[in-house]
Amino acid sequence: MPALRKGRRHGQLHIIGIYLPQEKPCEFGTPQLSQESMTLSPRVSTKKEGALQVIALGGLGEFGMNMLLVVWKDTAILIDAGSMFPDPELPGVDLVIPDLEYLKQNVGSLTAITLTHAHEDHIGALPYIWPLLDGPLYGTPLTLALVEAKLLEHGLDASERCVAVEPGSTVEVDEMGIEFIQVTHSMPGCVAIAFHTPAGTIVNTGDFKFDHTPIDGQRADMDRLAELGKNGVLALFGDSTNANQPGQTGSELDVVEGFEDIFARTTGKVIIAAFSSSLHRIQVIANLAVTFGRKLAFLGRRVILNTQIAERLGCLHLPAGLEIKHSEIKNFESRHIVCVTTGSQGESRSALSRVAETSHPHLNLEPADSVVFSARAIPGNRRAIGRVMNQLSLLGAEVIDEGPKPVHVSGHGSAEDLKLMLSLIKPRYFIPIHGEYRCLAEHAKLSNKVSDGKTDVILAQNGDVIHLAPGSGHISGKINSGRTLLDGGSNCTIPEQVVRERRRLAATGVVVAYIAINRRAGRVEASPNVLTRGISPDGDTSSLVRAIPERLVAIVEEAEPAELIDSELLTERVRTELQRLFRKQVGLRPVVLPVIMEV
Repeated sequence: MPALRKGRRHGQLHIIGIYLPQEKPCEFGTPQLSQESMTLSPRVSTKKEGALQVIALGGLGEFGMNMLLVVWKDTAILIDAGSMFPDPELPGVDLVIPDLEYLKQNVGSLTAITLTHAHEDHIGALPYIWPLLDGPLYGTPLTLALVEAKLLEHGLDASERCVAVEPGSTVEVDEMGIEFIQVTHSMPGCVAIAFHTPAGTIVNTGDFKFDHTPIDGQRADMDRLAELGKNGVLALFGDSTNANQPGQTGSELDVVEGFEDIFARTTGKVIIAAFSSSLHRIQVIANLAVTFGRKLAFLGRRVILNTQIAERLGCLHLPAGLEIKHSEIKNFESRHIVCVTTGSQGESRSALSRVAETSHPHLNLEPADSVVFSARAIPGNRRAIGRVMNQLSLLGAEVIDEGPKPVHVSGHGSAEDLKLMLSLIKPRYFIPIHGEYRCLAEHAKLSNKVSDGKTDVILAQNGDVIHLAPGSGHISGKINSGRTLLDGGSNCTIPEQVVRERRRLAATGVVVAYIAINRRAGRVEASPNVLTRGISPDGDTSSLVRAIPERLVAIVEEAEPAELIDSELLTERVRTELQRLFRKQVGLRPVVLPVIMEV
């Protein structure tokens, strides 16, 4: 295990706990924990008398998979349980969640789960953690309603475990008081969470910005945040997403003027791609639809479900007669239609991608239409988003992403928001979370400026065990952490080896050689058949492929008696010989799959 450096100064930034880079990269997790990994991974006791620890299971050094474990004596409480979009380097993977083996092997059962809000990067892993929960699930009414719908899709009834809390309320769990504090983000029902423990108070900001003109009128409870700071906060875990952005993040109302211009000048349909949970943005669009006399249609299963739930709870207000079904779009003139659709990240199976591919059953683009991307591009998704934008442009629509007037504002605080939060809380220790490592590092610098070095920064990574009490705060150990890759269709785990094989297939192509052998006669019965995929058919390669059947016959004729008896030996000889031929003659390294059939 790499050595822990304490009291080290990085320039003017005082960092009291940081591990050096890991000796090996984090491995993609699988449901089974090998004996070797159990031996190498240090066990962190969840029953250490009087110790307050927080274990980072996800969300540090990345966007997504936000998950922290708070441990006090026998109490283990999870803060959020997020998932992440797979990047292009993970072919065939639909969902990425934190590796749960530490929870399964060392915690066993969770006392409770607390949720800051209902974005996928905070709730997406809940169906896979659900069997580990042995207590209540706390969240605001909207958060829990969206979570219950998600769990129901996985055949899980969450109704008996869900405990709705309102901002400003506190619940008691063993020796902890857990307080939920109103913050503003891009949807209703968002909270920061304060854990009042015998060892001190720790605060998790959740996703936040200080929006002084929020759509729903629910401003962040700055008075309570300041009161916590006055009373003393042991540790603050703060959202770092926009730490590199100067100034203050704009209000949700800042997009109104940009959308007004688009609504006014567009003579066809207005189609807006946004996250299905961006309910404040959807409310803005609904209000403008009323003003400009347009009907509102939702495209995409998730946005339809989310808006139905939000409207039922009074978190979204749609006047009677405004909303129409997507199947009714054709009944209205294009200039009287606005659509909110999923697919802002270029997801291949989203409603917007189907529109771009002209395969959506209810929405066809016309040259007078405008398509607005009203969402931040998540790192790793830019290529997919660009592909969809190009397809939409080819169909003649005006594609709007950025302009002189914003059509998207972030739900995450910029540098001045983060400095304000630090000034209010005044923590003894500050741990940046929720963001790539450069964002965490920049947030650490902001903390140093605000506190003039009085707040100690613990710059942690996934897997770090953050010891907060008794004694001084520091990183006391490291657990095996990583990612679990899931196939969304079957909810099955995809092992790392399978992903490597997929990458290789995509990069090098595949050669399949079919050989029918008469083992008794020791000869090939018919001319072998060779099938290639993903290999460029240039002159040299085509010549080699045509020559392979003759070479396969020769390989069988030259085979030793033992190879003719043992199909595995013969298969390996054919594979090795064909790999050598491709490498030597055309410089390729395809995957070779011999198929030997006995006749």
